Amino acid sequence: MDTPTPAPPSPTPPPPRRSLLGRLSLPERTYLAEALRTETVGGVILLVAAVAALVWANTFPAGYASAGDFHFGPAALGLDLSVAHWAADGLLAVFFFVAGVELKRELVAGDLRDPRAAALPVVAALCGMAVPALVYAFTATVGGGSLDGWAVPTATDIAFALAVLAVIGTSLPSALRAFLLTLAVVDDLFAILIIAVFFTDDLDFLALGGAALGLVVFFLLLRFEVRGWYVYVPLALVVWGLMYNSGVHATIAGVAMGLMLRCTRREGEAHSPGERIEHLVRPLSAGVAVPLFALFSAGVSLKGEALAGVFTRPETLGVVLGLVVGKAVGIFGGTYLAARFTKAELNEDLAWADVFAVASLAGIGFTVSLLIGELAFEGDPAMVNEIKAAVLLGSLIAAVLAGVLLKLRVRTYRALYEAEERDDDASGVPDVYEQDDPEYHLRMAAIHERKAAEHRRLAERAGAARNNRDSPA
Repeated sequence: MDTPTPAPPSPTPPPPRRSLLGRLSLPERTYLAEALRTETVGGVILLVAAVAALVWANTFPAGYASAGDFHFGPAALGLDLSVAHWAADGLLAVFFFVAGVELKRELVAGDLRDPRAAALPVVAALCGMAVPALVYAFTATVGGGSLDGWAVPTATDIAFALAVLAVIGTSLPSALRAFLLTLAVVDDLFAILIIAVFFTDDLDFLALGGAALGLVVFFLLLRFEVRGWYVYVPLALVVWGLMYNSGVHATIAGVAMGLMLRCTRREGEAHSPGERIEHLVRPLSAGVAVPLFALFSAGVSLKGEALAGVFTRPETLGVVLGLVVGKAVGIFGGTYLAARFTKAELNEDLAWADVFAVASLAGIGFTVSLLIGELAFEGDPAMVNEIKAAVLLGSLIAAVLAGVLLKLRVRTYRALYEAEERDDDASGVPDVYEQDDPEYHLRMAAIHERKAAEHRRLAERAGAARNNRDSPA
């Protein structure tokens, strides 16, 4: 008797391709919604502060200049600084502290803890910084200008971008908002590295050593779970002061302390220490620190050559092109390349046009671009003023372009946003996150049964009423 030939093994189906800009996890979505709500409010305040600075600087230029140049602080500690200097070095340290905490949380507890998920925004952000720098360098070289401002168009201002979204009324899906936020966070990290490496001249190693020792003490206090703001706030001020006197930009102290916080939750914790502190400090950063910096940095003169020369000077033209063209091309190109090399498929609800629109929105490089512009051309007030004018104009053009592109898809975004928010069973959790929960379907079945019973009752009432009308008088 012949032995039957075994059937050939069925081919193993290929693994499903990873979705690009897919739906966020529920914890990440909840965190994102709270963070973006604060940043959006802060962005509107930032917008108001920027407009106020422009009006003040062009209406009462002498008063604006004297207010920004007013000095105060302990001279014996090397901290007799102007108001504008305090805003740039002091208040922005709070902003970068929040950025440090946010980056740490994303890397250890957020969706970026998966290297495959982290690759996309990191590659997109790096390309979104490299291409604007190259655009600036090319423009400045061709025009015979200075290369000192190459880093100015590399940054993205998340608060200003969200303010634009709030003004134009676009309900972006959470995946696109998360992509924009992550891009800005990675931008902030690399902006700090650029400032530390390229804008540090003379080092005071004694002060730098003291700052490093202070950071070690800060880390040990966190490690041994010492509690109390009255311990950490004075220590943070000491570290900041030493970092400032070391010659390294003082905002480095902020991001370093932010990265030290624990952002993973232990058993029984609703929130990690990093999340709690970020929740407390973020409103201060978005609503006070960044708008005050804008108030004393965005007041550029729009008279004479400042605005007219933006498109004629190679340095200022390079900043505008870097923000408007370089950012959009860099981020879109980086995202597309990351998708091709990781074999990821774009979320079927979105189109590549949506990625380009968000990439254009990332060309709003307000806060950090203004800071880098001041550092790049320190000692040349006229050039600083023109570079700031270029940052404002470039950010405005990017905002208008992105607004037009996003408005073209506003119906699609609104439908996706409403689907994400839908909670028909009133459980407090959006329905899209409950499709695998049997209890959700039982609740929905009960809701539909009640509705069906109500419709049957209404049908019987309507039938009885019609029969009464049809009966002979």
